[in-house]
Amino acid sequence: MPPTLVFDIETVPDVAGYRALLDLDAGLGDAEIAEIAFHRRRAATGQEFLPLHLQRVVAIACALRERDNLRVWALGSSADGEGELIQRFFDGIEKYTPQLVSWNGGGFDLPVLHYRGLLHGVTASRYWDLGEGDYADSRDFRFNNYINRYHTRHLDLMDVLALHQPRAAAPLDQLARLLGFPGKLGMDGSQVWGAFQAGRIAEVRSYCETDALNTWLVFLRFQALRGALDRDAYAREIALARATIEALDEPHWREFLARWR
Repeated sequence: MPPTLVFDIETVPDVAGYRALLDLDAGLGDAEIAEIAFHRRRAATGQEFLPLHLQRVVAIACALRERDNLRVWALGSSADGEGELIQRFFDGIEKYTPQLVSWNGGGFDLPVLHYRGLLHGVTASRYWDLGEGDYADSRDFRFNNYINRYHTRHLDLMDVLALHQPRAAAPLDQLARLLGFPGKLGMDGSQVWGAFQAGRIAEVRSYCETDALNTWLVFLRFQALRGALDRDAYAREIALARATIEALDEPHWREFLARWR
């Protein structure tokens, strides 16, 4: 079985991009630029959710299941730039050719990574392989690649469980908690911009990590649902996830364990 890589990203408004596109006064601060962007978006659409190409990636978290190990971490460091974080993500795909798993990754995370990777000159040849690459197994990618919505090399759990119907989609936090997992801890996506402005990027990275692990746990239940894991195999995977984070001493993991029924 190939390694499985669950991923999640966190974003903030691309202030530099808005400043350039809207030709705004150079003297305006980042918060003022962002508020103008939110205001214009509200006026145009009725809500503040910004276009994907104008969302700046500030954290990428992964849960990697490989061989006998599970690892959960945020890529790079708090000081790394957006381009470096995105390149690290695609370098991981280059190295492992993993099964990708996400929650709304097809509707949000991957399109953001596409646009922002384009902006920063990122290289991601394995990810974009559609069967014409120089890899030994490239032919297989004609029939199962990362790009096609209905292929499984990238499994968007939210999209699949909703049968590709947007009206049927469920929030990760609610579904995780219904299944007995912790769900989101102390923050949600709407609070990331405020935390980032306040210099709390470490908290954003921690929050992103817990989202990745929640997604992994829901994926395990999905694997049991479709018969890919029997009862004993599922129990072993859950035990491995618990043991993995029990060995970590960060506060967000202690809180995660405390909330895990």
